[in-house]
Amino acid sequence: MKTWIAFWNIMLKDVRTYYLKPPNLSWGLIFPLAWTGMFFIKSGRGMESLAGVLPGVVAVSILFGTTSMLAVTVTFEKKTRSFERLLLAPMPLELIMLAKTGGAIVFGTLNAFVPVLLAAWLTDLQQVAWGTFTLATVMIAVASTFQGLFIAVAVSEVFEAQTFSNFFRFPMIFLCGLFVPVASLPWMLRPLSYALPLTYGADILHGAVNGVHAMPLTLDFLALGAFCAALFMGSLWNVRRKWIA
Repeated sequence: MKTWIAFWNIMLKDVRTYYLKPPNLSWGLIFPLAWTGMFFIKSGRGMESLAGVLPGVVAVSILFGTTSMLAVTVTFEKKTRSFERLLLAPMPLELIMLAKTGGAIVFGTLNAFVPVLLAAWLTDLQQVAWGTFTLATVMIAVASTFQGLFIAVAVSEVFEAQTFSNFFRFPMIFLCGLFVPVASLPWMLRPLSYALPLTYGADILHGAVNGVHAMPLTLDFLALGAFCAALFMGSLWNVRRKWIA
């Protein structure tokens, strides 16, 4: 029971202390909202046009929201050495890192429904498979958060974490089938697309919104789950190598 109380307190402390920091507001909220407005205005008010862009702006909102959170919460605490003190807590390392990422996962999931609410205001979304859509948003939030954690534990400054995150985030917008189908990309780029977790999450979202999957749904979920596990284990390995070993 004490362990779970500590887990909850770590997560709440991050929410209260870091989530309204300028990098989080700019990259986690303002940037996805700007993309949402830009694509929705361009697409018009019809469901057919919105269905093509809604999965993309949802995925962008999750990606930028979650990775921006970890760039601040982990990197800033590493600089002030409070992260090292946290590692001394009588808790399993896995639970500590889940507590550090739990708030970002929740934030990313909630952030995903901002464009959904805007789309619902413009048109009818009754045909969306909400169960699949919601599960996909949670898994994308987990994968994106662990990707942000993997980057954050490898650098020392907030600006470094944001810079390295952008090396992954912006190419993923164009390579992961968010707005341009992977099949339409040049053949030499497609293997890179399939090596990115967001490709599989975007395919699930497209299927949930407009009923069209580029890959089997089971493969999408299995691949996305494998990326979540691999990124989390890689982050744990990096923390143990740098601060515990």
